[in-house]
Amino acid sequence: MDKKTVYLGLGTNTGNKQENMRRAIENLSLALGSPIACSTFMESEPWGFESDNTFLNCVIAFSTSMPPLALLDTTEQIERSMGRTSKSLNGQYSDRIIDIDILFYGDEIIDCERLTVPHPLLHKRSFVLAPMCQIASHHIHPLLGLTMEQLLAAQEN
Repeated sequence: MDKKTVYLGLGTNTGNKQENMRRAIENLSLALGSPIACSTFMESEPWGFESDNTFLNCVIAFSTSMPPLALLDTTEQIERSMGRTSKSLNGQYSDRIIDIDILFYGDEIIDCERLTVPHPLLHKRSFVLAPMCQIASHHIHPLLGLTMEQLLAAQEN
């Protein structure tokens, strides 16, 4: 299988957020190899729910030949190993020690029961688009046909 560039969105809003991000990146690197790019950590307000805790977010890119569902299994295992007990259900979000979302898997479009790629909400989330722009501003969303830069500019207007 050819290698694909995958972009993963990471977020945390409980505990030692810097350490949570560092541990998640370390665990991802053990599974996928050295990252090819990583944005800075950016603070953001909770999105889709109320919380007193701000988030720390970043986007990280890897080159991998791991199939998409195996990548999903890997990210979910890392979340569990770090103490995350449940994913968001029916759009109900809550505080979390770590969240790892598959944003893009190359330029593939994947829509199955367990996985939708590109991430279906990324174009509405500046906390994903801003770090994406740091490392891949000209990456084109395969469904929307717009760059990350264009999607972020649309958020800001």
